[in-house]
Amino acid sequence: MQGQKELPEVLDDFLFPSEPDYAQDMYVIGIQEGCPDRREWEVRLQATLGPQYVMSYAAAHGVLYLSFFLRRDLIWFCSEVECATVTTRIVSQFKTKGALGICFTFFGTSFLFITSHFTSGDGKVSERVLDYHKTIQALSLPRNIPDTNPYRSSSSDVTSRFDHVFWFGDFNFRLNENREVVEEILNHGQDLDVSVLLQHDQLLKEMQSGSIFKGFQEAPIFFRPSYKFDVGQDTYDTTSKQRTPSYTDRVIHRSRHQNEIQAVKYSACFGIRTSDHRPVYGLFRVKVRPGRDNIPLAAGLFDRELYLIGIKRRITRQLQKKQALKNQKSSTVCSVS
Repeated sequence: MQGQKELPEVLDDFLFPSEPDYAQDMYVIGIQEGCPDRREWEVRLQATLGPQYVMSYAAAHGVLYLSFFLRRDLIWFCSEVECATVTTRIVSQFKTKGALGICFTFFGTSFLFITSHFTSGDGKVSERVLDYHKTIQALSLPRNIPDTNPYRSSSSDVTSRFDHVFWFGDFNFRLNENREVVEEILNHGQDLDVSVLLQHDQLLKEMQSGSIFKGFQEAPIFFRPSYKFDVGQDTYDTTSKQRTPSYTDRVIHRSRHQNEIQAVKYSACFGIRTSDHRPVYGLFRVKVRPGRDNIPLAAGLFDRELYLIGIKRRITRQLQKKQALKNQKSSTVCSVS
């Protein structure tokens, strides 16, 4: 969000992409350099998702925010949620770089979600790799939630301790190519082939070398770079810095078992223009195992105050739209000549 005070008014295109013909069971939303009014952000999420969803958990680490929404009828099958954080920029007064993770067990399957903001800078690849390694070593999860398979866990890698892991955020990896070349490729319109751009992607190269995100996968990318835009515009950076468009914002995943995470959709929402980044999202179909007796269930806990505020705002917005439509119809003038 780049710390912008202005929040997106409409989140429907981001939370409800047109492709799926079914409701999602859960939403986990992470943002970096979040707005000062975190509560207002959560209210807008709740108002958009509607009465079928509740916020089971929310956390912040400086300007890193993470919100976990679950379908109301499924809250009884979710464990307590645990949270941990890592700061990677120690010298900074403000926690703008680091990681925020939550974990829980859903039915009998353990999940870990991490949102991160890695070191910025075109050439700082090694620093970003160090951010990753510090995170997997220092993120102290789980604490009380039982490991579903401790024999496959590692004390030096938090991502090895869960059945399914989703890691997303501003990883800040860039395209190692001149801006003029990238823009020429992007100007191909409907004939655009982003695979040409991805040949220069720093993150893919590091993953292929095994230096970062070992065991993780990323769904194929078919969308344009999500960074860097002029705020409020559809044009890439026109400031004096002239940043090269890049895929800084990513969603990746790993599983203990093969073929248990299926990517349904992976894209960016270019209609939200309140930041110099465009939000990236992933929809996934995940295999879940039956429940276990040793899981500390959350007993249906969720943020009831947020739910009431969000649903009230949603109803108010719907009534305003209805009234505006009624006024529009009543003001129509029919002339006969």
